[in-house]
Amino acid sequence: MSPKPDSHSTAFLRPWTDSEEDIESILAAFGVDDMAAQSGEPVNSAAAARRWVAPWIDCENDQVLAFAIDVNGLAVGHVMATAIDRRHETAWISYWVASEARGAGLASRATAAMAVHCFGTLGLFRLELAYRMNNPASAAVARNAGFKVEGLERAKLLYLDEFGRPERFDVQTCARLLTDDPAPAMPLQILA
Repeated sequence: MSPKPDSHSTAFLRPWTDSEEDIESILAAFGVDDMAAQSGEPVNSAAAARRWVAPWIDCENDQVLAFAIDVNGLAVGHVMATAIDRRHETAWISYWVASEARGAGLASRATAAMAVHCFGTLGLFRLELAYRMNNPASAAVARNAGFKVEGLERAKLLYLDEFGRPERFDVQTCARLLTDDPAPAMPLQILA
């Protein structure tokens, strides 16, 4: 994994691949404890990384669109739109950035780029996302990507703490509409 991006870094969104570089990047990202919630199974082997990335390779379809966040040729994060509903013109947005690349605004810029793509190319009107109330970094991503807080979902998520005990978390829900002002974050370029 590369160090934190700097002013000389080149960052953009691109399709995921199952190349050795992407598999190694996925393994490195999921090797951090706070990433466990980003997958339905532990991503702790090349085979598990390939299973994780398989649905996102060439996945643009009616209900899912995903991109790798690339910095200097390495995947350092992920942004996607799921539950794309053409009738209601809505989608659910999610994102993550590997710990080594956090703090450089990549998640905000990637999420802003996904919003621009969803509103323009996909013709959607409303995008939604949510984050745990104890995650101020994710709250900043949503805000910088132009999402506005709409409500609190009490005790929505269930995770195990470091001792294996169940713990529930409140979630803040947000949305961005086509008619909202542009995001404060400058969207990354998407290379298809």
